[in-house]
Amino acid sequence: MFCLYKGIVEIPPETSGKNAYHNGIKFIADLLLKEKIIKNRNEIKLIGHRVVHGGEEYKKPTVITAKVLKKIQDLCELAPLHNPANLEGIRACQKIFPKAKNVAVFDTAFYSTIPEKAYLYALPYSLYKNKKIRRYGFHGTSHQYVVNEALKILEEKEGRYFVKNAKIVSCHIGNGVSITASIGGRAVDTSMGFTPLEGVPMGTRSGDIDPEIVLYLAQKFSIKEAKNILNNESGLRGICGFSNMKDIWALAQKKNKMARLAIEILAYRTAKYIAAYAAVMKGLNAVVFTAGIGEKAWYVRSTICDYLKFLGASIDQKKNKQNALAINNTPSKIKILVIPTNEELLIAKEALKTR
Repeated sequence: MFCLYKGIVEIPPETSGKNAYHNGIKFIADLLLKEKIIKNRNEIKLIGHRVVHGGEEYKKPTVITAKVLKKIQDLCELAPLHNPANLEGIRACQKIFPKAKNVAVFDTAFYSTIPEKAYLYALPYSLYKNKKIRRYGFHGTSHQYVVNEALKILEEKEGRYFVKNAKIVSCHIGNGVSITASIGGRAVDTSMGFTPLEGVPMGTRSGDIDPEIVLYLAQKFSIKEAKNILNNESGLRGICGFSNMKDIWALAQKKNKMARLAIEILAYRTAKYIAAYAAVMKGLNAVVFTAGIGEKAWYVRSTICDYLKFLGASIDQKKNKQNALAINNTPSKIKILVIPTNEELLIAKEALKTR
């Protein structure tokens, strides 16, 4: 088996377009051959795929069959930005590496431990039973990886017995944002819901809003336009016109009011989730920041942690600006960690479980 992760390859322009996924993966396969990493494509025995939405059915790494492909296809309406792309990648790999076993590692699988009181919406129960409308959660591979890494750090500091009940809130803050509560490595709640639209405002997604707004937008525009507004024109972009945090921070430093407001809204809503999860877990041992903004935007972390002082959280600003692994200071009652996510490695390890 060969595992490709964290590799940087410049994909030529001719791989884009209608057959972009097939062309891109073929380019990588040809590169492996050219560099003599493999002698032929049949040496690739196992390929792990991140699949965003697995519904309730898939709770562990799953070998991809025709039935599984059909299910992923059916779930495209719940993850329209991701599942279709996941399908294209799988189909391309099936053609280019016909002897390889393809394995789906579902984002939603990490959240299979969430209890009913957390995943059910206060809608007619028949909508859950018949239509499977419930909280599913996303970014599961990222949260699973950083929580596991945090538990290793806590075990080293506090001992094995402590980590069995360690209460952690992991914050995946990038273009997409999700906050997850876990106890002893098992998820108990998460901010994203039926789709990745729920939760904290993101790069272009609205996050939590009054559901009546959706109906209002659909009446004033159309369902299609309402969907586009909520998924592509809202969030940080909706507030200040930009979705990239580097651009927003550059504007904020020039005292742009809307850019500063966008950062404050992101931090405020994130802190609300962290504090709420501390309440339902009846405690909090560690907060983990990950993904592009979580790992690099010290000013966002600083603003979030300022809200958490009442919980005993306290950060070392020098370490924070250095994006150090542990940014809490000595008096802090809560460990505050910055852990770079490594979904590729986790997917590879999960795929290996199917051998």
